[in-house]
Amino acid sequence: MSDLIVVGFDTPDEADKVLVKLAGLKKEYLIDLEDAVVVVRDEAGKVHLKQSLNLTAIGASTGLLSGALWGGLVGLLFLNPLAGFAIGGAVGAGAGALSGSLSDYGIDDNFIKSLGDTIPNNSSALFVLVRKVQPEKVMAEFQGLRGRVLKTSLSPEQEKRLQEALSGVGAAAPATPAA
Repeated sequence: MSDLIVVGFDTPDEADKVLVKLAGLKKEYLIDLEDAVVVVRDEAGKVHLKQSLNLTAIGASTGLLSGALWGGLVGLLFLNPLAGFAIGGAVGAGAGALSGSLSDYGIDDNFIKSLGDTIPNNSSALFVLVRKVQPEKVMAEFQGLRGRVLKTSLSPEQEKRLQEALSGVGAAAPATPAA
């Protein structure tokens, strides 16, 4: 089961920096992120979401492949597989992009927007859905980050340890059990 962690930061670019660092830790197999979203609230109070996964592009590429395959097969029936391949690919890419833009993966966008409306102007928040983590190693990377836990599905003890590690109070302790 995945754990949701939302951490707020005082500057608009801090959440982006942390997400880049998390991506590096993911390459080292220290953390497995299911989804991550950066929320930035500008000086005017407008909330901007930055999804880590571009579902429109993923849908378009998947639709292109499946549409081209099916179009080629249908084109064989009409003795023109190249035209079927081209037309099927174009239709598949369009349909895939549309379905990708309409789908929601991971953290619910309405939840993100509603919580994003509560952060102060000119600040940011990072929403992460974590499948597995090596807590000691990941928390050591973020020691004293000056973030604050806004919401989490962690146990109260794990949430307290995470907040202590982010604020630099006490020693870095495991935030989530290694699953």
